Formats: sequence, C-alpha cells, structure tokens
Amino acid sequence: MLSALVCGALVFPGLFCSSRKVLKSTFTQWSDADVVCVSERLVSAIHASLATAAGVTVMTSCRDVMADSHWLVNAFVLFGVPYMVFDIYAMYLSHYHTQKLKGHSSSYSGHSLQTVKAFLIKDSMLVLHHMALLLIFMPITLLGLDNTRLHRINGIIVLLSFFTCRILLFPFMYWMYGRQFGIPLHRVVFHLPLQCNVGNLVLLAPQIYWFILLLRKANRLYLRQRKGPARKD
Repeated sequence: MLSALVCGALVFPGLFCSSRKVLKSTFTQWSDADVVCVSERLVSAIHASLATAAGVTVMTSCRDVMADSHWLVNAFVLFGVPYMVFDIYAMYLSHYHTQKLKGHSSSYSGHSLQTVKAFLIKDSMLVLHHMALLLIFMPITLLGLDNTRLHRINGIIVLLSFFTCRILLFPFMYWMYGRQFGIPLHRVVFHLPLQCNVGNLVLLAPQIYWFILLLRKANRLYLRQRKGPARKD
C-alpha cells in the first residue's frame, strides 16, 4: 500500500509541473494565472477520471456492494492522498496568480501569510472539503472506523443537516412569506401562484427521496452493528 502513496506523490505533482511547462511553451501569450489555473484543473480532471474508473471497477467487481471489499478501494485512497494535499497548494497558486493579474500588486507582491489567509477565506469550502477527506473519510476507509462512535455521530450530523437545510428550508420559506403578509402557514400555499408551488414541489421531491435513502442506509448500518456482536458470541 505504501507504493500507492508514493506513486500518487510522484504522479500528481509531476503532472502539474509538466502541464505548466508544456502550456507555458505552447501558449506564450498566456499569463501565469492562465497556465496555473488550466494546469490545476487538468490535474483535477485526471484525478476525477481515475476516481470514476476506480469506482466503476469496484462496483462491477462486487456481488454485494454493501458488504464486499476490494483491494482497489484502499489502494486508490492512498494514491489520492497526495493529490488532496497537493491540490490545496495548486489552488493557492492559482488564486495567487489570478489576484496578482487583477492588479492587487501591493497585497500580492510576494507569498505571505496575508496571501495565504486571503486564499483560505475565498476558497474555504474547497479547502474544508479536501481536509475532511484527508482527516475524516480517509481514516474511516483505511482503518474500519465505520463502527466507531465518531462515525455514528457524523452520520447523525449528516441526517440533521440534510433535513434542516434541504427539507425544512421549504416550510421555513412559506412561514416567512406568511409572516410578512399576515397569513397562517397552512394558508400560504393558496396565496402563491401555481407555478411557485409546482416549482418548489419539483425541488423538494428529490430532497425527500434522498433523505429517505439516507435513513434506509443509516438503518442498515445500525442493524448490521447490532448483529455484529451477536455473531461473535
């Protein structure tokens, strides 16, 4: 497995540096911001393609997609760890050169804590996404932490946040509308144009369906964990 980690550490930075050199020599009119941005996105596209291919391979090789294991899962996770780390650096370079090109010469005359802070503020969600994959989901995948209390707490948080932000959002919007115009919540739907209600229903329906799928998966994991100790006895 260590070879997969080393391979990823060589492949992704190598692709990024090679792409920068090729693009800079081929498109001489491009700025540093253009070269870095395209190189970073090219490497991201390659990683995404490899991840998709690995996922398809695993899914088609397993009879039971919930219980079976495949060597490629752990191998690709380790292979992708250097990408997650390096991509944060590549995104920072893209941000730095883009802001410098826009004329922020005083703030972006050189790399500093100020430029790093500006990048972290601007692309905080992308950085958080990469760090979550590294610090939470990678240990779960490699160390079998799906039976730990941390994993169960994380699952509860996912369910609550999904229900709050994707489902309760709709009745909240109707409640705010009714509050503004002095209409009871159960009467708001009759005061809105038909196309508004239909549009909201179209958006809400898949959210409810996905939430049901999450509940079913959580229930399966819960039942599997309850049966685990019984089998050992």
